[in-house]
Amino acid sequence: MDFETVVGLEVHAQLLTKTKMFCACASKFGGEPNTRGCPVCLGLPGSLPVLNRAAVDMAIRMGLAVGCTIERTSIFARKNYFYPDLPKGYQISQYDKPICGKGSLPIVVDGVTKTIGITRIHLEEDAGKLIHDQDVDSLFDVNRCGTPLIEIVSEPEMHSAQDAYAYLSAIKQTLEYLGICDCNMEEGSLRCDANVSIRPLGQQKLGTKTELKNMNTFRGVEKAIEYEVLRQKEVIEIGGTIIQQTYLWDAQNGRTEPMRSKEDAHDYRYFPEPDLPALIVEESRVEALKKELPELPPEKRRRFTEVLGLTPYMAEVLAASRPVADYFERTVSFSTDARLTANWVMGEVLRLQKDKNAPVETLSVTPRRLGELLELVSKGIISTQAAKKVFDLIEQQDKDPEIIVEEQGLKQISDTGALEKIVRDIIVKSPGEIARFKAGEQKLMGYFVGEAMKQTKGKGNPKEIHKLVSGMLAN
Repeated sequence: MDFETVVGLEVHAQLLTKTKMFCACASKFGGEPNTRGCPVCLGLPGSLPVLNRAAVDMAIRMGLAVGCTIERTSIFARKNYFYPDLPKGYQISQYDKPICGKGSLPIVVDGVTKTIGITRIHLEEDAGKLIHDQDVDSLFDVNRCGTPLIEIVSEPEMHSAQDAYAYLSAIKQTLEYLGICDCNMEEGSLRCDANVSIRPLGQQKLGTKTELKNMNTFRGVEKAIEYEVLRQKEVIEIGGTIIQQTYLWDAQNGRTEPMRSKEDAHDYRYFPEPDLPALIVEESRVEALKKELPELPPEKRRRFTEVLGLTPYMAEVLAASRPVADYFERTVSFSTDARLTANWVMGEVLRLQKDKNAPVETLSVTPRRLGELLELVSKGIISTQAAKKVFDLIEQQDKDPEIIVEEQGLKQISDTGALEKIVRDIIVKSPGEIARFKAGEQKLMGYFVGEAMKQTKGKGNPKEIHKLVSGMLAN
């Protein structure tokens, strides 16, 4: 039997606010355990939550970025469950009236653009953190309690692990472009749960889903989905039944393991949060936030291809990271060749960034310096090979390219008279090669150009040399 995979993702993004969702405690990763807590974080009697306005604005910005409807009235609810990392015994979240309604997000898989629906985006607080490997007992850290989150819930419209990977990448890019989440999966600021099911090909009804947790890399999400699809197929093919359960991804052994039976909404006994009034969002606030939105990855990719003439692949690579896209655009303002600039940013700049493990904006090879270096190449003042040497020296010496070119004596010889004499001497001394060339061995053109480059110690302008060789051999 042929099956169709159906995947929906629930992405939790920790918002980059200074304080927590409902109190004034600092909201940041790490620190001494249990040093950032208060009666509100711990849900002590008599404490009252106060909503963080910055978190609301960030949720609205994400909703606008993915075309969601922004609800003018939304309600907070108590999601009741009992777990050691949840001191109150409930989580303040949103249920039937979230702040953001339906939207969509385009993804690109194997060169094909697909649109994945977004069901909702809602605000909620994070739970605390349990540490299991430092004592015989599990330890509890309150620092993360109350950290502001948005949960982005997709429609079940992804049909492969590759779709899920592309969707998660697009969500991450959008969050980073908006500057509302640092998306560090290792620190837990971006977390993803996947709902996975399969159904016979052509069937409209969804199969029984399982929820996958404990995936802390994009590749982990992809591998976990692939494994779970195979597991479900094997169960059905031997006459078994898929049970709605939560599974953990065991990255070390490359398999999913059952954790608990999967809850439904009624298991959480949702009811409106009595200590928080309805959240009213004014139209003027939404319009102001809409005007502040940056150019987002889909629009940037489109402009890179249609206006700057880049290939779709170039646009995809450069727009993947906002700092890299900004670096490229600033470099183009100093260089006349957008494609040449794109190739250098994708090659040399990203290589250097990886080697130094540093943000691209901290490199000594600034956009101005790279642009000026590429202009030297475009004008034939230095060769591409020499430019790569200058590129590395800029980073090492923190000097402008023109200074390094002068100090290293790297200017190309473009004087036609000087090059003509060198080329003529080589041709005079190579009668055998000339005869073979005229007999059809066209590859010998490289021999003559190479000999001229040797004579000039690599400083000869190869285009001029090739032109002179072609002219003389034609006679």
